[in-house]
Amino acid sequence: MHLLNHFLGEVSFQILPQQIVNGILNGGIYALIALGYTMVYGVLKLINFAHGEVFMLGGFISLFVSWRMGYAPTDNPTGSSILALVLMLLISMTLCAIIGVLIERFAYRPLRKQPRIASLITAIGVSLLIQYAGQIFLPTSPVPSINSRVSPFQDNLNVTLKPASGDLNQALAAQQQLFDAANTKWLAVKASEPNPYDLSPAGKEAKKEFQAVETKLKDAEAAVNRGSVNVGIPKGQLIMFATTLVLMALLYVLVMRTKAGRAMRAVSHDFQSASLMGINVDSIITFTFVIGSALAGAGAMMNFTFIGGSSITTFSGVLLGTKAFVAAVLGGIGNIPGAVLGGFLLGVAESLVTWIGYSGYKDAAAFVILIAVLIFKPGGLLGSAAVEKV
Repeated sequence: MHLLNHFLGEVSFQILPQQIVNGILNGGIYALIALGYTMVYGVLKLINFAHGEVFMLGGFISLFVSWRMGYAPTDNPTGSSILALVLMLLISMTLCAIIGVLIERFAYRPLRKQPRIASLITAIGVSLLIQYAGQIFLPTSPVPSINSRVSPFQDNLNVTLKPASGDLNQALAAQQQLFDAANTKWLAVKASEPNPYDLSPAGKEAKKEFQAVETKLKDAEAAVNRGSVNVGIPKGQLIMFATTLVLMALLYVLVMRTKAGRAMRAVSHDFQSASLMGINVDSIITFTFVIGSALAGAGAMMNFTFIGGSSITTFSGVLLGTKAFVAAVLGGIGNIPGAVLGGFLLGVAESLVTWIGYSGYKDAAAFVILIAVLIFKPGGLLGSAAVEKV
């Protein structure tokens, strides 16, 4: 109990809402990438380890499109461009879909009738091939990143969940009036001084008074902040989250309400029976790679554009891809709603690790969750508990 009280005393419940919001926003990207893992596994029973590299290539494609639109490091763009963002998204999705088709056609299809372990090893090989071949053909030094000036959504949307008490706000307002008066007086005295660096006694007194009032104003602002609960949502990440939800909704409609979606579900259930019913299995598998890879391209464009300071390397897809794979396993790999649920849960879990003061171990949370899921619920939260031999 003493340890628990000590722990609870160390964390701040005021920043908990902010951390949960951050976790949900990050979880959206994990969910988007996890859908590619879970769709391919659902149809082929194959863990496509090259999916993270498709995500990485989507980042580079978005980078090249932004350069083409005038946002290269050597350019001096005068403003942001929504058109550039739309083109980056569409071209990244399209080219990633083509890359996914090529990987399926030349790496996985020739091995479809071979033991499953052969496809698994091939997936790992393709992943490493793209990572290290990219070192030759892609810009790596200096490490590039998408110019933040391309996005007009760089500020935050601030939401107050619990305002500070009236007494604190009144004290802040009164202190603000004193600050304004002291500031006006100090500026007038400062202007009349012959040398601003060698003040007269009256000037020194006015400066001292101003600094004292300024300190009290900062204390009053801090008290208001401590007494209120605020959440700041980066507008870029909010748009990223909304776009992710739209893409997930479109995927749900595609899978559950269209002829192609019914064919995908039939193929995932039984190859031979689906073939006997007249379904072109090869086309459906290719279509699955198109959808999954296009979603990875969308996630890459938004991740590297809207999250500030996101540099792009040929290994950028390794960690994010692994986390998305964990999200798919957590939700139940092969289950589309499970991938979405797993993505959001993983994002929130990482934020909670940061909240309790262990941000350096945030990335380890995914692997702890993976081990826990494999031990206690190997089928995932929404998946089947059936044992698969890979």
